[in-house]
Amino acid sequence: MKNKITLKELSKLLNVSVSTVSKALNDSPEISQKTVERVKELAALHNYRPNPVAVNLKSSRSGTIGVIIPNIANVFFAKVLSGIEAKAQEEGLQVITYISNESYDREVQIIDHLTSGFVDGVLLSIAEETQRKRAFDHIYHLIDYDIPVVLYDRINYDMPVDKVGVDDAESFKKVTTKLIKKGVKKIGVVSTILHLVNGKERIRGYQEALLPSMKEHIAASTRREFLDEKIHEILIDDKVEAVLCCDTESTMRVYRYAYEHNIRIPEDLKVVGFLNEEITSFLTPSISYIEQNPRKIGKGAMKLLGKRLKGEAELNKTTEKIIKTKLVNLESTTFDSEH
Repeated sequence: MKNKITLKELSKLLNVSVSTVSKALNDSPEISQKTVERVKELAALHNYRPNPVAVNLKSSRSGTIGVIIPNIANVFFAKVLSGIEAKAQEEGLQVITYISNESYDREVQIIDHLTSGFVDGVLLSIAEETQRKRAFDHIYHLIDYDIPVVLYDRINYDMPVDKVGVDDAESFKKVTTKLIKKGVKKIGVVSTILHLVNGKERIRGYQEALLPSMKEHIAASTRREFLDEKIHEILIDDKVEAVLCCDTESTMRVYRYAYEHNIRIPEDLKVVGFLNEEITSFLTPSISYIEQNPRKIGKGAMKLLGKRLKGEAELNKTTEKIIKTKLVNLESTTFDSEH
């Protein structure tokens, strides 16, 4: 006898979508009789049995949404959660929050728990370790069980789910272009999130904006000592005139390094951070930053999930909603002519 098989595995063998397999097994009129027969024949051969939880979820609702947050210490995600909560209340839904702490194993554990029928849908920002491993089978398990999933913030993955986030590449591309138009010739990037898809996209946007005559100056590392060496290289050896920082830690490292080496901001060095507005005004000079609108991301994710749950979203078609970012110019990007 063959081992049991999942909807996802059946869909791969048949070269059709998970949704098509599910509908064929349920004799949906949307699926041709020939496909229905192929699916059922292979399902019987592999002893496929529908997950009882998934069947139950189709017939009843808990009124609860599961939200998986990768890093609760990051103010950005706290604000996203605030937006999710606000929209969930409007929809009459309750929210249960889980924290993956950027751990693949913890994320797998949480999702395994959620497939037991506790929630009607899941809002997920993929953990850093999961992204490094590129291991997403546990996320597809939710899809197998017909549990609606919406990715938020970390969205640049080819999955058949709805997504809400910002265009990280375009954000840095615009800032780099603005600096070039101001006459800045040497622009660098500093990042401690090079393994995250967001970090990769921000660097890509910067690279695309550089003129052919301009050299890349990239300082990227998750290890502080290596990052400091690379910051020294671009600030001291290369003498860049502006730095784009991909995250809060890299922004703080640049500010500290500039202070310790008598590099004046903004006179000698312009700085733009991808960080939360609460931090920006506490430093002197205040830091120019990219506003990501995290509450809008949270509300948008919850709105898309609500549509799925109410049957208002188009079947077999996913939605990707991009929230616009904005450069907020403060003291760290002031030019002489603006004094």
